[in-house]
Amino acid sequence: MVSPTPMTMLLVDDDEVLRTRLARAFERRGIRVLQATAYEEAVAQLAAGSPSMAVLDLKMPGQSGLELLKTLKQRSPGIQAIVLTGYGSIANAVEALRLGAIGYVTKPADADQVLDAFQKGTAAADEADIAYKPLSLAAAEWNHIQNVLSDCNGNISQAAKLLDIPRRTLQRKLRKLAP
Repeated sequence: MVSPTPMTMLLVDDDEVLRTRLARAFERRGIRVLQATAYEEAVAQLAAGSPSMAVLDLKMPGQSGLELLKTLKQRSPGIQAIVLTGYGSIANAVEALRLGAIGYVTKPADADQVLDAFQKGTAAADEADIAYKPLSLAAAEWNHIQNVLSDCNGNISQAAKLLDIPRRTLQRKLRKLAP
């Protein structure tokens, strides 16, 4: 008796600890995992393994997860992709969905959260297309501040300098709740 071919997943993340932990968890669930740390390696894995699913880190050295998502969808239109992000930006999530991802998960994530996102994303895609709703100016500003602050590893002084605003102004903006 021939056993069914396991599903294949492309897992791309530059965080080695997270990537290997997720890969082991997926493999325990019977999913064959192809791992990559960056764009070029992921494209090579795509050609070699023909995965049906992909989990992509949003921010990686070199080209971003969104650029990788575009390439994956061009080369393998049927692939289902989830975007992993440590930056819970609504703008990034909307852009990922617009490019063809079926969902996104914020880090730290476990295998069950990612698999749930695949199930929910597939169900939502079956029901209706995702409508684009532009962000308010306040939400766009909040997301930009959060991304810059994250790029500065939480250093408020450095983020204020990059944003070209006084440090105290940035601190006041951060005390407010997200729009």
